[in-house]
Amino acid sequence: MIRLRYKFLLLVLFFSFSSTAIFAQLKKEPVWKMVSSKPNAKIGEEVEIVLTSVIEKDWYMYSNDMDPNLGPIAAEFSWKKDPSYALVGKTKPIGSHKHYEEVWKGTVSVMKGTAKFIQKIKLLSAKPNVKVGIYFQECSEVTGMCMPPYEQEYELKGLQVTASAETQPAELVRTETPAKLIDSNSSLNADKAAITAVARNKTEDNLEDKIKNSSLLALFLLSFGFGFAALATPCVYPMIPMTVSFFTKKSATKMEGILKGLTFGGSIIFIYTVIGLIVSVLFGENAGNIISTHWLPNILFFIIFLVFGVSFLGLFEITLPSGFVNSIDKKSSLGSFGGIFFMAFTLTLVSFSCTGPIAGAVLGQAATKGEFLRPIVAMFGFSLAFALPFTLFAIFPSWLQSMPKSGSWLNSVKVVLGFVELAFAFKFLSNADVVYHWGILDREIYLAIWIVLAILLGMYLLGKIKFSHDSDMPHVGVPRFLLACLSFCFAVYMIPGLFGAPLKALSGLLPPMSTQDFILGNDNSHSSIQSSNQSAPKTKYSDFLHLPHGLTGYFDYKEALAASKATGKPIFVDFTGHACVNCRKMEEYVWVKPEVLKRLKNDFIIVSLYVDERFELPENEWYTSERDGKVKKTIAQQNSDLQVSKYHFSAQPQYLVIDGNEKQLSGPRFFDTDEAAFVKFLDDGKAAFVKQ
Repeated sequence: MIRLRYKFLLLVLFFSFSSTAIFAQLKKEPVWKMVSSKPNAKIGEEVEIVLTSVIEKDWYMYSNDMDPNLGPIAAEFSWKKDPSYALVGKTKPIGSHKHYEEVWKGTVSVMKGTAKFIQKIKLLSAKPNVKVGIYFQECSEVTGMCMPPYEQEYELKGLQVTASAETQPAELVRTETPAKLIDSNSSLNADKAAITAVARNKTEDNLEDKIKNSSLLALFLLSFGFGFAALATPCVYPMIPMTVSFFTKKSATKMEGILKGLTFGGSIIFIYTVIGLIVSVLFGENAGNIISTHWLPNILFFIIFLVFGVSFLGLFEITLPSGFVNSIDKKSSLGSFGGIFFMAFTLTLVSFSCTGPIAGAVLGQAATKGEFLRPIVAMFGFSLAFALPFTLFAIFPSWLQSMPKSGSWLNSVKVVLGFVELAFAFKFLSNADVVYHWGILDREIYLAIWIVLAILLGMYLLGKIKFSHDSDMPHVGVPRFLLACLSFCFAVYMIPGLFGAPLKALSGLLPPMSTQDFILGNDNSHSSIQSSNQSAPKTKYSDFLHLPHGLTGYFDYKEALAASKATGKPIFVDFTGHACVNCRKMEEYVWVKPEVLKRLKNDFIIVSLYVDERFELPENEWYTSERDGKVKKTIAQQNSDLQVSKYHFSAQPQYLVIDGNEKQLSGPRFFDTDEAAFVKFLDDGKAAFVKQ
């Protein structure tokens, strides 16, 4: 017990560090200032607005006097339209330096030391309302690492203009929230980014179902796919060309650049794979039960995803102490391969802000089978895909020209991610709620939350909801419109679930039907659950454990054995769990079929053995396991021990047909939605029982 608590503590520390690191910044966020060139301006007069920002030593910023489609993120200035003033010309850079970069096959313009821009305006009112949004990026000359693009909004304060009154220099002060800036091409980019984000998160939505029943090879391929999808996130995508350009510029020969690129990619793989190894060593066989059912990791995941969600919506940003991250960044300047490793580590910290939910889902669900190799294989596959572009572009830098241009459209990806993460946060809370019978997140409450979030997401995609860091949307593109339609359709699909509809497509993601307070209609599969349970004979634990579809049965192994001997029926053994997604899918897709349901009702004694039920048994029912020498005190511990010791498996669902003397007659069967195969499995078990 003490050792288990230490494991929980280590898990808390690990994920707490991850949730803090996700929005890590390599340096202090830049701040802009602005003054008017004429302190004694009059209405109708033209004045120059000067914007300046100090650039830290060994850092540089791309200016706006270069081809915006070349590749690097050029500075953008979005001046809010207002009748109190008018723009005269474009925003011009002062002191920028141009040079040809081979990696971009073109001339770039950069600023060092101080970034300075001038915009001429014509004053049309005594109280000009001047606001500007600035979108820019800074990169390190030492490491080649670039920060994710900054999006900031500033407002001019204290400027009073009349026909004759003198004015004082006015300083532009930053508003409390950043602003999203869009250019004439960003609408289409935002559509593509939003579709990519939702597609990625829809895949993540099915991760738990697929990953638990896959071989190591299938697990590797799935994790590889999610790692590749993570590259489309706003914290990673802009980093690819910037990081690769460092290797090409700092290498004396092409071979040296290739070797450094391979080292960089290998370091990323090593870092992520070590994380998988740590989880395997800490939890081993117990990982599945601990991560998927215990209240502590589920509540922790709930909090982390909640923080992710509201952060992406723009409520706040989480940053590491600048001294800590700067110390790591300085190590990137070390010679040879040691510095490259720390470059990979700093990239991992920065990118984890967007990849954390995906990598965490891959890691957590890979561990649910309790197999030592699964977390390692999952993290290896994820990191291999994640590192692959950095390595390939280092070998073939000309490929960078084919990459779509980054831009302020990435903010749309973050907001969509925010909605999705808020929805998934409640899945973890639901796991703990069902296992511990808290009763705070019943099925209809859970559905109501998801329905509201789906509707709000659709409204955001249509531009009907605007956050503080969003700009006005001139029009809605067709892809964005279709994506909004999908979100609304998803909300409409879930509404009947409030009245008891099964919603099979979401089975396993929703709380069980037994938590539904109100069921409309006379569907025999669902509306008769409570009445059937009330009329069924009282068995152990039936006051808080229930079977689906109006079935009656047992929840204690020994009681089921006795019932089999008394009634002359074989036993259908169901190793299941409250938080088992595949168990719910089998119940909704296979058990509910007429031929299966008829056999379960009439021909078998059903016993459902929950391996995650935390109910503590009376002390006289405790025993010490011969398998591991530990005292088994709860329903979960005893059922899990039975499954591993006698039936040599630790994942759920697992189905068997046995007799009252524990002789195995057919099976085992696992997750498989083939109805005909399941009927044959039941018939084989019944035939073997009759024959003997």
